[in-house]
Amino acid sequence: MGFVCFEKRLIVELDGGQHLLHKYEDRLREDDLKKKGYSILRFWNDDVLLRIENVTEHIFKTLEK
Repeated sequence: MGFVCFEKRLIVELDGGQHLLHKYEDRLREDDLKKKGYSILRFWNDDVLLRIENVTEHIFKTLEK
């Protein structure tokens, strides 16, 4: 699952265990998006569920740059 802020060219991706099987495809897509000027933040589902304050703080710090 992912979210995008077009204005800031930021993509936030939420990864579960299935992403361990798709690292290569994720890397190709991420490289393409970076070439288009996007930044990508990845968080494990557990981080979002158990440490949401850390996740949101990281997102906000990235948006301030």
